[in-house]
Amino acid sequence: MNKPTVFVDADSCPVKQEILHIANHFQIQVIFVASYAHMSNHPPEECWVYVDNEKEAADLYIQNHISKRDFVVTQDIGLASTLLPKEVSVLSPKGLVYKEKDMDSALQMRFLSAKARRQGQYGKGPKPFSNDDRQRFINQFTELLTASSSLGFYHS
Repeated sequence: MNKPTVFVDADSCPVKQEILHIANHFQIQVIFVASYAHMSNHPPEECWVYVDNEKEAADLYIQNHISKRDFVVTQDIGLASTLLPKEVSVLSPKGLVYKEKDMDSALQMRFLSAKARRQGQYGKGPKPFSNDDRQRFINQFTELLTASSSLGFYHS
């Protein structure tokens, strides 16, 4: 059976090094997907794919290249909602594992927040990324890969 791949919606992902470290331990390929606007030099052992600056270009690339049992790291709830039915594991950089049963309410909250912003109502915004968020991500990502490995989807 083919090994899964980790796709990273990389434009604003604060846990890139953690992803590389953990995925390397499990011998899983990581593909970072970013817009040309965020292009920079990366070590040759890292796989980066650059897409147009269009709003959904990275999302479309990921949607078109994932396979069943792959992993995606994104903070985009809309993208997560399209991937979960395809049997892809999706988690946020803050360590939130997205579940299909939670998508309706998450998408509704996203809609209401966007509607309020269009009406000129601005909240405090998201909390800053913290060390607790980083540690939660490390724990959840490791747990997901360990569970996948123990199910025989690949060998580490």
